[in-house]
Amino acid sequence: MSAAPHRPRLLVLRALGLGDLLAGVPALRGVRRAFPGHRVVLALPPALREAALATAAVDAVFPAEAPNREVPSLGHWPGPPPDLAIDLHGNGPASRDALAALTPGRLLAFAQPVPRPPEWRPDEHERARWCRFLAAYGIAADPDDVRLPAPAGVSPAPGAVVVHPGAESASRRWPAERYAALARELRHAGHRVVVTGGPREDALVLDVAGRAGLPERDVLGGGLPFGELSALVARAALVVSGDTGLAHLAVAHATPSVTLFGPVSPRLWGPPRSERHVALWKPGPPGDPHGAVPDPQLLRIGADEATAAALALLRATDRTTAPPRKGEEARVR
Repeated sequence: MSAAPHRPRLLVLRALGLGDLLAGVPALRGVRRAFPGHRVVLALPPALREAALATAAVDAVFPAEAPNREVPSLGHWPGPPPDLAIDLHGNGPASRDALAALTPGRLLAFAQPVPRPPEWRPDEHERARWCRFLAAYGIAADPDDVRLPAPAGVSPAPGAVVVHPGAESASRRWPAERYAALARELRHAGHRVVVTGGPREDALVLDVAGRAGLPERDVLGGGLPFGELSALVARAALVVSGDTGLAHLAVAHATPSVTLFGPVSPRLWGPPRSERHVALWKPGPPGDPHGAVPDPQLLRIGADEATAAALALLRATDRTTAPPRKGEEARVR
């Protein structure tokens, strides 16, 4: 019996967070289509393995930790060098050099001097940036190709409004008391509201839930596994959050969303134009997206404004009339 033919390996570096991964889906799918015979491997944090595979754009993942958004070392890459390496991580020599150290057969990067790469545009939307980058190398990608396949898992709260107060940095965290005020008003209007948070955000989740008077079953702390989180978002009536990964997950599942922006403009990281998504934003000078205190522009968004946007979107995109899937509880109004 003859040995199986060699399948070229293609390594993509994007070792960032969930939102970054989902914003990179259009580019990843462009790569997948352009190299159908390659084994596409994505280097990213191990915690995002399930999310990466759910995109159906990669064949495997390679663990690459990047604390504080630094460039990870890829020295533990197994076996021979990749046939092709693509830097979707950054625009500088650090991420390019991490891939170059593996001596790939070919390397595509913004910082690659030959062939001449496209110009980096700081005012460009993240999805469009990487699609344009690939286009310079003859790889077609659609910035609006963001949808994920429907998750197979069961939602812990089908038909609920999901309120997600957390964010990676304090500058993107709207105050807990405002999230709680919004949650109280939505419950008063007859909607079930659940609060979610990441693995290290239990105190924040409990604070919002306590202020809003939510029952224990509607407090989803501890960081849900991605499959369960994806099912929750996909079958939610609405997602309300700051500019973080859950907002991108709502876009990926076409779930209505209200996203509170600041200090970064939705022009750079916001949802595609759609009646299903509302981006609240108070224009002003750019702030620090990794700052240690809530950004002044974010704080200019009031609880009444966010609540009004959420209620209007719920009225316009009512997703609560469909019967619950087998195994899912009915919505409590």
